[in-house]
Amino acid sequence: MLLNTGHYYSQSLYMMEVLRPVLVNINGRIYRKNLVQEESYEEEEEEDYSYSAAEAEQCLDEPCDAYNIEQTDRGFRCAIDVPSVLYKYIIGKKGETRKRLESETKTSINIPKQGVEGQIVITGAHRAAVASALTRIEVLIDSFRRKQPFTHFLSFALNHAQVQQGFLRFREQVLERCGQDAGVDESIFQNPAKLHLTIGTLALLNEQEVTRANKLLQQCQDVIRDITEAKPLPVEVRGIEYMNDDPSTVDVLYAKVAVKDGSDQLQQIADRLVECFAAAGLMERERDRVKIHGTIMNTLFRKDPSAEDKGASGRPNAKDREAFNAKNILQMFDDFYFGTFELNSVHISQRFSTDSTGYYSSAGHVTFS
Repeated sequence: MLLNTGHYYSQSLYMMEVLRPVLVNINGRIYRKNLVQEESYEEEEEEDYSYSAAEAEQCLDEPCDAYNIEQTDRGFRCAIDVPSVLYKYIIGKKGETRKRLESETKTSINIPKQGVEGQIVITGAHRAAVASALTRIEVLIDSFRRKQPFTHFLSFALNHAQVQQGFLRFREQVLERCGQDAGVDESIFQNPAKLHLTIGTLALLNEQEVTRANKLLQQCQDVIRDITEAKPLPVEVRGIEYMNDDPSTVDVLYAKVAVKDGSDQLQQIADRLVECFAAAGLMERERDRVKIHGTIMNTLFRKDPSAEDKGASGRPNAKDREAFNAKNILQMFDDFYFGTFELNSVHISQRFSTDSTGYYSSAGHVTFS
């Protein structure tokens, strides 16, 4: 008798997904997704924000005490804060998404006018119906929030005067000795005033979310000071590295950053910050540990000097980028010394911005000492 191993494998996966469902973190609350029948779903055009019936069932409609659902004379009511830029995804094309949500949950969903920051209000005759609509809206919003470009990022500034001078020497020597190598030119070097280490990226879609992120950062200050013993960290920027497999085809080159005494304090701070912001639903955790490095050359800068890269490994958006040959740079400048300085703060930096020092504008910061 022949055994259909493919069917057996798919059934095993099915059982694993039932027993260990996917968990979704939304605003610090954890939901589990129901297993649904796979459907082909093509990405919609920019103005089409409807969703399928299967997607509507992706999470369990479980009433939760975390919801602030109030009883009124006419039934039940709940208000949820949603950035105005996301209203369109709940309304859908020609209002189809909202109509479907209201029909399936037997609720009424009131959404402010586009561009007006406010609350989406859900009302219904039964508490369970309001909780169901709220859960579906939060899952829907979370899905589209993940597609928004990041607006801010947690950063350690590496633009100390000594490091900037070291970086300018590096740039001058690389152009002099390796300027004939494929793809190497002045346009792909980082702006020295914006040298930084990215801890993690944030999509903060209105002032309320910026304020929330800043408050969370302030709450992390005691944890940071416990790690640093309330002192600045002497940090050394020395050496370079790349993260893809072929040194002759590189998109991003990094400077290595480490605490001068060899301790892992900087790593601890970065990891704890990501842990804190991810638990609050403000950041996605992309890897187990933050990669401690600072971008010094990036092919994104070739077309857009203000570009910020997420710091991912590999070659993202390779079709839009002209890589460079880093073989000689890596050989000649492997242990290049950029400088040493005392690091004493972490910032919520605003993307595509510049402050009076030439660094990114800060939406909030805390100090180590």
